[in-house]
Amino acid sequence: MSFFGIDLISLIEVIGYVGVIGIIFAETGLFLGFFLPGDSLLFVSGFLASQGFFSLSLLITGIFIAAVLGNIFGYEFGRRVGEKLFSREDSIIFKRAHALKAQAFYDRHGPKTIVLARFMPIVRTFAPIVAGVAHMRFQTFFIYNVIGAFFWTSGLVILGYTLGSVIDVDRYLLPIILLIVFLSFLPGIVGYLRSRGA
Repeated sequence: MSFFGIDLISLIEVIGYVGVIGIIFAETGLFLGFFLPGDSLLFVSGFLASQGFFSLSLLITGIFIAAVLGNIFGYEFGRRVGEKLFSREDSIIFKRAHALKAQAFYDRHGPKTIVLARFMPIVRTFAPIVAGVAHMRFQTFFIYNVIGAFFWTSGLVILGYTLGSVIDVDRYLLPIILLIVFLSFLPGIVGYLRSRGA
């Protein structure tokens, strides 16, 4: 079963626990991890657990920890680098006013942003970084980071595990993955269309 020319099942079987956990950490914590396929990776990993390739409990535990730590890494990166980037009133690329606006946004919508961003590709990579730049309270960030990580990782893995025991793999797995990818990008598409119409 190939997805954009990549056989996801074979790939995940090759990289195993360490690869899956590493990719989830990178996508949720590293600045350049935004292109990684988190949603489909979680779903297919859950499917493989239903086929006996992974232990479901070990898989969920590993990727949950990776998702939590990845966001903490992103937060700390934003907090530390943000101090340097926004130390002057104006710089060539960044402006202090942007950091102040980000901080005001996270003060009002921070918890919701951290949880919902988990389900939005690209956004989930940058949300913790911006939270760090905006100096969102770490205790608040941590709580909602854990909540978001739990629902994102366990939800998609268990969905893959459950469907893996009842569907015809060759026939339905690719359409389901495509649907997951589409639904992941849908909020961003809707937001873009609304901004164009405003």
